[in-house]
Amino acid sequence: MSAPTALITGTSSGIGLAIAVGAARAGWRAVATMRDVSRSDALRRAADAVGVADLVEVRRLDVVDPASVSACVAAVIAEHGRLDAVVNNAGAGHVGTLEQETVDDVRAVMEVNFFGVLHVSRAALPHLRASRGRLVTVTSVGGVVGQPFNEGYCAAKFAVEGFMEALAPVAATVGVTVTVVEPGAVASEFVANVGVDRDAAVAQAGVYAPALRAYLDRTAGAFAAAAQSPADAAAAVVATLTDPEPAPRVQTSTTARQFVGAKLADLDGRAVATITAGWLV
Repeated sequence: MSAPTALITGTSSGIGLAIAVGAARAGWRAVATMRDVSRSDALRRAADAVGVADLVEVRRLDVVDPASVSACVAAVIAEHGRLDAVVNNAGAGHVGTLEQETVDDVRAVMEVNFFGVLHVSRAALPHLRASRGRLVTVTSVGGVVGQPFNEGYCAAKFAVEGFMEALAPVAATVGVTVTVVEPGAVASEFVANVGVDRDAAVAQAGVYAPALRAYLDRTAGAFAAAAQSPADAAAAVVATLTDPEPAPRVQTSTTARQFVGAKLADLDGRAVATITAGWLV
């Protein structure tokens, strides 16, 4: 039998790159998609280094462009005849607070992190129904716990979590398994891609400057001290592709499990409010 086929978004670096390589090592044909295929060199080198280059196939897909999504999915079906799994990994970080950014800024975050997931999932679902496949979405602990100066990002990730939690029982009636995977801090280009100049951001933050300074310093320290490697985070995602009965919600580390667990056990919100308030002093 031919290898099962998984389409993975956002694979030019970080977790997505590691997921594509890890899936190929687990015997999947990894259709590794990215907005700019000229950035695929690192992925190709990583796949070649572990002997799975023949199972990693790079294709262009821009999650915010429905035509791009439809064209990519159609090409995969035309070439391979089936689609057994989708991993929604593409996303973009964002730091900001409501009074100092526009609604359009927040809308742009939602387009990538929420509506991008919907575009890909909607195009893939008919084919996942046919294969009784899996829909896996990489969210974040920020999809469970609201975090200071991450309002737009957390809103998008909360939306993804709610959408997938609601979709899961419906999809199960037609044979599709839905899982969300929640990383915590991961040492990847994702953080760099947020594009925050710490000193400039603090200088422009006005009354929020002390809190933003404390938040940025705390976050930099957390990533330096406890960030998980992309490969370790990706391993949890790949496991959902092979687990006979994957859980609807998966965290990628002990730290992520503890953080998410604090929220899910916090009925009145005070415990989480105490935790996150402590990041701003």
